[in-house]
Amino acid sequence: MSELTVNHLLGIKYLQKQDIDLIFETADHFKEVINRPIKKVPSLRDITIANIFFENSTRTKLSFELAQKRLSADVISFSAAQSSVKKGETLIDTVNNILSMKVDMVVMRHSHPGAAYFLSQNVKASIINAGDGAHEHPTQGLLDSYSIRERLGEVGGKKVVIVGDILHSRVALSNIYALQMQGAEVKVCGPKTLIPKYIESLGVTVEPNLRKALEWCDVANMLRVQNERMDVNYFPSTREYAQQYGVDKALLDSLNKEIVIMHPGPINRGVEITSDVADSQQSVILDQVENGVAVRMAVIYLLASKLQQ
Repeated sequence: MSELTVNHLLGIKYLQKQDIDLIFETADHFKEVINRPIKKVPSLRDITIANIFFENSTRTKLSFELAQKRLSADVISFSAAQSSVKKGETLIDTVNNILSMKVDMVVMRHSHPGAAYFLSQNVKASIINAGDGAHEHPTQGLLDSYSIRERLGEVGGKKVVIVGDILHSRVALSNIYALQMQGAEVKVCGPKTLIPKYIESLGVTVEPNLRKALEWCDVANMLRVQNERMDVNYFPSTREYAQQYGVDKALLDSLNKEIVIMHPGPINRGVEITSDVADSQQSVILDQVENGVAVRMAVIYLLASKLQQ
């Protein structure tokens, strides 16, 4: 059986195209499993996984926990808000204390870019990055590509525009790496203040006009404005942002073709997209949530199979 070329999932940029193909093939199998009456497989009965979230998370944390339980792993969850980190304990000490309980794998979200990589260099466990600052969110990048593949048949050759707060988004970076690796063309669209200066060095084009971007693309991935990461105002008002960069049904229906609408969640309804767009046939938002469990099952399973060798 094929195996991943990496021992950790730290970011899409560390993967190869064959890794993504293998993850998707494995996710196809697990998607079938989670749609059966009995949704569990005994694949990881001997594996213990710690979920360590130093930042708040609802969807990603629940998705990882469900994926782990579907694989029959033992799961311990840790929230930094109630932890010794608040008392001054270092990240490595915290994780090593957890690993001393014979934990095999750590899923970690942290506010500092590079935290997952740092951990992988300093502890003996397989690390999955569940988001590190505004750097990467690899499983989200994978599940977004997987959802495009499911809806459109393949990712290669497709045109994808990522709209919104690119500057503060770890989802955008993981998506750009994953889509390009599979042969898709990527543009970004948003207020100039929310587009990073380096973006074109990644081979990405900037399209400031939303209508032009939507007329060009096959898929529009609408990102949330990350107010919690902003220490200054990047645009005049939410209302003005919604008028210039929000998608409503009238705009969608006025295009000369049908495009796929994605959103990594949580949605600010009426800002990035209106409810009638979020709930329309063109939206794959709920498919993304379902696919998230299958893709995370695939990642966990493939990394765990390397541990068991």
